[in-house]
Amino acid sequence: MRPGQVYLDGDLKDVYTLCLWSRLGNRVLVKLAEGKIDSAEDLYEVASQVNWTQQFSLQDTFVIDFVGTNRTINNTQFGALKIKDAIVDQFNHRLGERPSVEKRGASIRFQARVRRENCAIYLDASGQSLHQRQYRQHTGLAPLKEHLACAMLMRSGWADDMQKPLFDPMCGSGTIAIEAALMASNKAPGLGRSKWGFDHWQTHDAQLWSSCVESAKQAVTEVTTPIYANDTDRRVLNHAKQNADSADVMADIRFFHSDATKLQIDDKPGYIVSNPPYGERLNELTELLPVFQQWGVHLKSHFQDWNMCLLTANRDILKQLKLTSKKHYSMNNGAIECQLVTYELDDKNCEVRESVKSDSDFANRLSKNIKGLARWLKKQNTDCYRLYDADLPEYNVAIDRYGDWLVVQEYAAPKDIPEQKARKRLHEVLLSLPEVTGIPAENIVLKTRQKQKGTNQYQKVAEKQTSIIVHENGAKFTVNLSDYLDTGLFLDHRITREMIQQRSKHKDVLNLFAYTGSVSVHAGLGGAKSVTTVDMSNTYINWAKQNVQLNGISTANHFIQADCLDWLSKHDQRYDLIFIDPPSFSNSKRMDNTWDVQRDHIGLLKNALSCLNPDGEIIFSNNLRQFKLDYDSLADMGVTVTDIGKQTIPEDFKRNPKIHHCWILKVTNGN
Repeated sequence: MRPGQVYLDGDLKDVYTLCLWSRLGNRVLVKLAEGKIDSAEDLYEVASQVNWTQQFSLQDTFVIDFVGTNRTINNTQFGALKIKDAIVDQFNHRLGERPSVEKRGASIRFQARVRRENCAIYLDASGQSLHQRQYRQHTGLAPLKEHLACAMLMRSGWADDMQKPLFDPMCGSGTIAIEAALMASNKAPGLGRSKWGFDHWQTHDAQLWSSCVESAKQAVTEVTTPIYANDTDRRVLNHAKQNADSADVMADIRFFHSDATKLQIDDKPGYIVSNPPYGERLNELTELLPVFQQWGVHLKSHFQDWNMCLLTANRDILKQLKLTSKKHYSMNNGAIECQLVTYELDDKNCEVRESVKSDSDFANRLSKNIKGLARWLKKQNTDCYRLYDADLPEYNVAIDRYGDWLVVQEYAAPKDIPEQKARKRLHEVLLSLPEVTGIPAENIVLKTRQKQKGTNQYQKVAEKQTSIIVHENGAKFTVNLSDYLDTGLFLDHRITREMIQQRSKHKDVLNLFAYTGSVSVHAGLGGAKSVTTVDMSNTYINWAKQNVQLNGISTANHFIQADCLDWLSKHDQRYDLIFIDPPSFSNSKRMDNTWDVQRDHIGLLKNALSCLNPDGEIIFSNNLRQFKLDYDSLADMGVTVTDIGKQTIPEDFKRNPKIHHCWILKVTNGN
C-alpha cells in the first residue's frame, strides 16, 4: 500500500467487483508488465513483454496514459511514445498492420506508472475515473467529487451507524445525500455506468460480468434511513433533485429549500455532513463570515447531541461557528487542499455564550475615525468618502463608503506576515464592519489590491455589476463597486473636481485620460462652454457619456476614444482649461510605445501647452509617490507652476498626503 494506492492479488471476478463496488477508488488497474528501466530502450523492452495482440484487436483504438518521471524518462509524452512504438511494432510484426491511437474516446486505455527505476504497465479496467457515477446531470460552482463525498460519510462515522439521520444543510448539487442514499440502499456505485475500460479487453468475460451485475442488483435493499438535504438556492436545489432522480434515489431523500441558519430537523440526533462554501472567491467572505456566526448559534440551539463533519479549504471560517473540533483529516477536492473537520455537539460545545461586541484594535480605530469625520462630513455635500486607510499596519486595508455600501480594499500583506495571520485579520475586519458602521454584510464588497501598472487597474475582476449612484458637490455618478479594482470615481480628487467646476464657466475644457468623466461632469455643471473628454478605453468613454447624461448637462460635449498621447500630439484646437491625470506607467497594446510619467511628463505637457489658449491653465496630477516635477524644463518653456497638492488632499485622505500630486501650470511670457 502507498499513499493513494492499494495493491492486491485477485482474479477477473475481483476486477469486476472492484469496478462495481468501490466507493472511494479512482481507477482499477490490472498489471500487464513490470521491469527496471535504465534507458529508453529498457522501457521499450518492458512494454514488449506484453502480448498486445491478446489484449485488444486491430480494429480497436488505444491510448497510453503515462504517470511519473525519473532520470531516464523525464518527459511523460516521450514515455508514452516509446510504449506506443512497442505496441504498434508488435502488431506490425505479427499481423502486418497496426492499430490507431486515439487520445479521446479510445476503445481501450493503458497506463504506465514510473517510480524511481521501476516501470509498470497496466490495463485501465475502469476506463474513466470511478468517481463518475453517471448520475450527475448538473453541478454547482465547486462540485464535490462523488468518491470524496463517500470518504466524508465514512470519516464522519455515519457509514458505521446508518440507522441515524443524515443531514446536509448546504447540499449544492446533492452529492453527499445521493451517495448516502446509495450506501444506505447497498446499491453498487458502478451500476449506473454503461461503459468500462475492459469492454474491448480480449480477456473480458461478458457472462461473468453479467453475473456480477445481476448479483449487485439483487443486493439493493430498501432505504429506511432518514436522509435530508437543504439549500438556500432554489436553482441549485432543483439540480440536486434532478441528480437524485437520475441516481434513482429521489424517493430516499427529503429536500428542503431553506436558510441553513434557521432550518430545524424534527428527528432524533444523527450526523450533519456537508461541504459548505468557504470563500474560495475573496468577495464571498463578506457574506459568509456572519452566516457562519449565525449558523454556529443555530447549531448549538437546535442540533444538540448531533455529530457534524464539514469539509473546508478555509479553516478560519469554521472558527466563526465557535465550536471545538474533535478530529481533522487532510483531503483534496480536485486541486483544492481541504480539511475535513469533525465535531461532537455535546453539552460543552453547545454552550451559548453571550455575544460580546467587537473590541479589537481595528474596531476601536474605525469607530474613532467615524467620530472624527462626523463634524467634517456635516460640511460636505457627498455620500462617498474614505473611512480607514491602513491606519494600523497590521490591518492593511482601505475602506471607502459609497452611499449605503462599503468597499474594502485589501492591500497585499508584507512578505514577513504569514498568510494565515493576514487572513485572520481580514476576517476580523469583515466581522467588525457591520457592527461598527451599521452597513449590512451583504452591502460590503471586498477586493485585493496589489501594485498595478498601466491600465491593469481598469481591467475587470468580476461580473457582478454592483452599480449604484452616488453624490458629490451637486454631481451624480454611477459607480461599479464590484467589477473593477477601482469603482469609477477617485475619491481623493474630490477637491480637485470642485476646483475645476469653479474655474470652468464659459470656458472650453479638455479632460485627458478622462476615465469615467467625473471631471467632465463637474466642468459641465460649472457652466463650461464646451467639454472634450478623451480616453483610450471605449468602456470608459461610454461610462463618461452615461455620467454626463445622468446629470442632465446641456454643455457641448465631445467624447473621443483614442490614445491620449498620440491624439494630443496631432491636435490643433485650443482650450482654456486642461485637466491631465495620466497613469504612472502603461504598456497597453493599443499604444505604440510604453509610457512612464516620470520619464515622459515634459513631452506630454509640451504638447498640452501647444493646445492652451493665452491666459489658459493646465491642472496636472498623477499618483506616482516618488514623482518629481521637472520645474527647470517647465521654466525654460516660460511656464509658472503652482503646487496645489496639499490643498487638494481631502480631510479623509490626510493620512496619505502622497495619494496624489497636483499643480497648476500657466504660460506667462507669451510662448
